[in-house]
Amino acid sequence: MALTDVDRGLLTRCLRQTPGAWEEFVSRFGGLLVHVVRHTAAARSVPLSKDVEEDVVADVMLELLADDCAALRRFEGRSSLASYLTVIARRTAVRELAERRAAAAMGHVEGHAPPGVKPAPAKAAAPAADGRIADREQVERLLAALPDRDAEIVRRYHLQGESYREIAAGMNVPENSIGPALSRARQKLRDLGL
Repeated sequence: MALTDVDRGLLTRCLRQTPGAWEEFVSRFGGLLVHVVRHTAAARSVPLSKDVEEDVVADVMLELLADDCAALRRFEGRSSLASYLTVIARRTAVRELAERRAAAAMGHVEGHAPPGVKPAPAKAAAPAADGRIADREQVERLLAALPDRDAEIVRRYHLQGESYREIAAGMNVPENSIGPALSRARQKLRDLGL
């Protein structure tokens, strides 16, 4: 299927940062990105919690926005925009799910338990099984390097043990913004070598 004029116009408006264009983009393609993440996880027998699903979809969006929307700027229009986005979403989801699976195997993050199924309790000496940073000193170093809003989200999640929903309610921010903020913080942590 070829690129439609509607999608070409939407892509152009997004790249020009026309007000309202990204909201229209998310409205038009957000469901597709969620579907691709779910399908990719199912194809690899990785059950997703709602939080992990949202994090992976957010990582797909971050991939699309990275480097001044480089991935979208590379789109040559040889296929439909939906097909192109599906490829990017699948690749990002595969990478993110593999990283999470590897981290879970090492005890660094919560495994991908189906909703309603609690993972086995972690051993006392093991790192926190829910992906929270156990070393308070490490978190304090990270907080100093983050913007205030992201630092508050990290503080509430890692130090106070709040859920995404609790953080969103307490800070009056969208719940789906919590995962991307934590992803940015984790990337900053890796960049700083912490």
